[in-house]
Amino acid sequence: MAFVDYYQILGLEKTASDKDIKNAYRKLARKYHPDLNPDDKEAQKKFQELNEANEVLSDPEKRKKYDQYGKDWQHGEEYERARQSRGRAQQSAGWNAGDDGGGFSDFFESMFGSSSGFGGGRQTRFRGQDYKAEVNLTLLEAYETHKQTLNVNGKNIRITVPAGIENGQTIKISGHGGPGSNGGPNGDLYLTFTVANDDKFKRSGSDIHLKADVDLYTAVLGGDLIIETLSGKVKLSVQPETQNGTAVRLKGKGFPVYKKEGSFGDLYVTFNVKIPTNLSDKQKELFTELSKS
Repeated sequence: MAFVDYYQILGLEKTASDKDIKNAYRKLARKYHPDLNPDDKEAQKKFQELNEANEVLSDPEKRKKYDQYGKDWQHGEEYERARQSRGRAQQSAGWNAGDDGGGFSDFFESMFGSSSGFGGGRQTRFRGQDYKAEVNLTLLEAYETHKQTLNVNGKNIRITVPAGIENGQTIKISGHGGPGSNGGPNGDLYLTFTVANDDKFKRSGSDIHLKADVDLYTAVLGGDLIIETLSGKVKLSVQPETQNGTAVRLKGKGFPVYKKEGSFGDLYVTFNVKIPTNLSDKQKELFTELSKS
């Protein structure tokens, strides 16, 4: 297996700071994102490499192991234990237990990757690498349970996105990470969801906040107002003499509660009373009479 230089993939030096890694990943991930390059296989491959590099280098513990062991960073602890065990065996047999000579990768292969390796030929099973991926959703997509197909490291994965998923929430898909070695189990896939802000609806947990324009006459005299919600249009009664900034609550018309079927938050509607413009002389006269009464 060829060595993959994660620093080179992100265009960074080994001395890069955590902030440098974060900024480089975000910049390149936007450039090579599959949504922006739907038919570009090379871009998809590059995006997968970026995710893998970021998954390792953004984690201080993983980065430390990677810097020390290179491509064999996942098995660093096993390497140390095996090297110490071999050193003790060599000493007891009267061998020179000095330098391993072949380096980490050759030592790993001789110890774990071949049937003729040291230790009676028994192979050690290694768990596959965990993968991380980001899923972008609109507010309406997060409102409804739906299925979505993701491309992770060249594989299409069909997932069900539960209604009510939170912005920044991470869920685990077991067994969809990297393949294990020597019959070891696959790693897991961790999906982090980014729910975009909406110009009209503002989400707060399971509640939704909405501003609705009301004309002056309806605000003064009362009447009905049709408003748009995430689940469709509803008729809202406006009480007479409603003040600007008045808020009303529509129970159960908010966002679905995650993993609680049939449970919804509330919708809060704040009235924005619109002052009429371009008044005629007659209308101005009527307002003048009202101001004197």
